[in-house]
Amino acid sequence: MKNLDWNDLKAFIHVARSGGLSAAAVELRSSPATIGRKMLSLEQALARRLFIRRQTGYGLTEDGRALLAKAQAMEASARPIEDWLSADMRRPVVRISAGTWIANLLSANFSRLWTPDDPFRIGFKTAEARLDIAHREVEIGVRNRPAEGMNLASRPAGEVAYAPFRARNQPMQGPENWVAIAPDDAATPSARWTNAQPNLSIAAWANTPRTLYDLISAGVGTGVLPCFAGDRDPLLERAGEPIAELHHRQWIVMHDDDRHRPEVRKVIERMAALIAAHAPLFAGERPLGGD
Repeated sequence: MKNLDWNDLKAFIHVARSGGLSAAAVELRSSPATIGRKMLSLEQALARRLFIRRQTGYGLTEDGRALLAKAQAMEASARPIEDWLSADMRRPVVRISAGTWIANLLSANFSRLWTPDDPFRIGFKTAEARLDIAHREVEIGVRNRPAEGMNLASRPAGEVAYAPFRARNQPMQGPENWVAIAPDDAATPSARWTNAQPNLSIAAWANTPRTLYDLISAGVGTGVLPCFAGDRDPLLERAGEPIAELHHRQWIVMHDDDRHRPEVRKVIERMAALIAAHAPLFAGERPLGGD
C-alpha cells in the first residue's frame, strides 16, 4: 500500500466507468498504453486482481467492484480540496461602476487600486447610466450625487469641474464649431448642457463620450469634458473657462452591507485615496506634472 498513487486510483475510476482503456485515455488526455501501465501498477500495489481483461474491454472482479465503491467515495471527498486548490479562478470580483472618464483615470492608476497579492479582482462596468447598487449590479459606484434610497451609503470624493476643450494648436477655420453627445444619448449634465446652448454651431454628434473625445482631438470642434480628463491629455487644450453650472461634488456610493466586506472596504479606501491625491486636477486647477 505504500506505493498507492491517487492518480492511479482516479485512472482506475475512469477505466471502471468506461469499461476500457481507450475511452479512459481520451477522458484523461493520455494513451491507452499509459493507462494500462497504471492499472498494472495499481494491482501490484494492492496485491489484488481488479480487472477481467477481455478483447471487448475491462470488466471488474469482485475486488475491483469493492475498490470502485471506495475510490468513488474518496473522489467525492477530494473534490472540495481540488476546488479549493483552484480557488484562484473564483476569487471575488469587486465591481466598480463609473463613467468613461473616471474609469479611464482609475485604469491609468490601476496599481493603486489592486496588487497581485490581493485576494480579489477588479471588474469595471463603464457606463454613463447608473447601475443598481441596491440590487447589487455592482459593489461600488462613482456618482455626481450622494446615495439615494435604503441600504446605500456614500462617501464624498471631492469636486469635479468641466470646461470646453479643443485640439491643441489647431488653427481656427471660420466660425467655431462644436461637437456634442446627441440629444437622445445625452445621459449626463455635461452632455445636456451643450445641447441646451442656443447659439452653438454643432458640426458633429456622438453617442459615446469616447467618440466625442475622438472628434475633439481630431479638430472637428470644441466639446465639453471634465477637466481631469481634458487637462491630462497633451493633445487637448482648454477653449474657455470652467463651466460653473456643471461644477459638482463627486461621491463614492456603495451598498451598506457590502461596504463591510474586506475586499470592498479595501477598494473603497484605495479609490478615495487616489481621488484625493488628484483633487486639484478634478477641481480644474491644472496642477503641473503627472496624472
